[in-house]
Amino acid sequence: MEILVLIACGFYFLSAAGYLFYLIFQKNYLQRVGFDLLLAGFICHTIALGLGWFHSGVIPVRNLYETLLTAGWATAGIFLVFSYRLRMKIFGIYAAPLITLIMIVATQVARVPVDARPLFNNFWLVVHILTIFLGEAALALAGGAGVLYLIQEQAIKTKRHGFFYKRLPSLELLDGTGYACLISGFTLMTFGLVTGIIYAKSVWGHFWSWDPKEIWAGITWLLYAALLHERLTVGWRGRRSAILAIIGFAVIVFTFLGVNFFLQGHHGEFTRL
Repeated sequence: MEILVLIACGFYFLSAAGYLFYLIFQKNYLQRVGFDLLLAGFICHTIALGLGWFHSGVIPVRNLYETLLTAGWATAGIFLVFSYRLRMKIFGIYAAPLITLIMIVATQVARVPVDARPLFNNFWLVVHILTIFLGEAALALAGGAGVLYLIQEQAIKTKRHGFFYKRLPSLELLDGTGYACLISGFTLMTFGLVTGIIYAKSVWGHFWSWDPKEIWAGITWLLYAALLHERLTVGWRGRRSAILAIIGFAVIVFTFLGVNFFLQGHHGEFTRL
């Protein structure tokens, strides 16, 4: 498994380099190379996680190492889907380095062995974990679209039409891509929270325990719900939507990692290991 993880990490790194060269030189073949390398990394990554799941008998999120690997896999998978469906060639300049960073961090953390526990074999837990990870990956891409939007907007405002203006898509396309990521991510996150509540009831006998992770997950959901509500009813688009998408991603990062390290709760017992 670890060899496949390292191979996947190498493919992701080369993909990030390919997208960087595409940004600089604007040669379409470099974008295709970046995409193909990322796809190759994702295939190796999927096989590695599948083997880990097969050998342990449980979904690979038992410690921080496995959790980061799963997060990187979800981000790569969601990017490949959106890149294919939305034809956003340039989006890889954000996604590929992000995936590479997650994988590099994962390879540096301790691989603390953890015994498989009965609670990991629950159907609702598996669905909860997969939909939450995929939803947060889509929202991470929404944050990336927000970053690219602000960069392009600044390039337009300077009226110099410099490096990024010629290479980034239009503000309308970036805003539309960010919105598609928001809708997809929010839908998956909502489904993930619902299945998490069902799982909590089946295991602990109650739907909500005021665990710090649950509280911050609720805060994250409310933040994105407010953003989508205001976008649909008031017309929040463009810069305001981009900034809130970036803030939302920052909250996700804190909920994903910060809560486990700094606050006590039953979710943290997995990723602190």
